[in-house]
Amino acid sequence: MATIPSHPDVQIVSSETAWKGRFSVEVVRFRHRRFDGAMSGVRSWELLCRGRAAGVLPYDPMTDQVALIEQFRLPALAAGLAPVMVEIPAGLCDGAEEPAATAVREAREETGLAVDLLERMGDFVLTPGASDERCTMFAGRIHAPEAGPDGIIGQGGLAAEQEDIRVRLHPATDAIEAAVAGRYANSVTAIALLWLAARRDWLRTQWAGR
Repeated sequence: MATIPSHPDVQIVSSETAWKGRFSVEVVRFRHRRFDGAMSGVRSWELLCRGRAAGVLPYDPMTDQVALIEQFRLPALAAGLAPVMVEIPAGLCDGAEEPAATAVREAREETGLAVDLLERMGDFVLTPGASDERCTMFAGRIHAPEAGPDGIIGQGGLAAEQEDIRVRLHPATDAIEAAVAGRYANSVTAIALLWLAARRDWLRTQWAGR
C-alpha cells in the first residue's frame, strides 16, 4: 500500500496494490481541495511507487569538463526515441541511504570516478502525473582522467545488474549547448546541465582551493 503523507487538503479514500514487482503500482482513490475552496469528487489514480532517488553531474572545474554516461533504456524506445540515452549517474536510494551518499555511490558504480565535493541543485519530481519518484540532484567535483578517442574514458555499471554503461568526457560548453538545443532527451541530464549553465562560474569559485 502506498504511504502518502497526510495533508489538510487531501483525503485518501482507499489505496490498493494493483501490481507488485521491482516497484508497485497502487490504485489510489482520493479527494483534494479545489481552487474554489470546495473538496473535489472522488478521483482514482494509478501511482507508480519508486521512492527517493539521487543524481549527480560529475564536473571537473580545472579542465571544465563533465562526465556523462550512455546506456540502453527500453522505456525510451517505447516512447519512440533512440534507446541509448545520454545521462548523468543516478539511481534509487538504498533503504534509508541519504541522497548525497547515493549520488557518490552511483558516480563510483556507473563511471568509476570519485566525487569529493557535492553541491545540491534541488529536488525534482520527474513524472508528477504518474510516479512518486523524487530525485535530489547534485553537481559533484571530479578529477577527470585522460580521455581516449571521442572522449571515452571507460565502461561502468554493475555486472550483477547487467548494466552496460559507456563513460565519456565532454567540454562543459559543448554539453550545455547540446542541452539548450534539446539534444538530450533525458530530463535529468537536461536539468543538470542547464543548472550548470546558470551556476558554472559561481561553482568554480566555490570549489576553488578546496
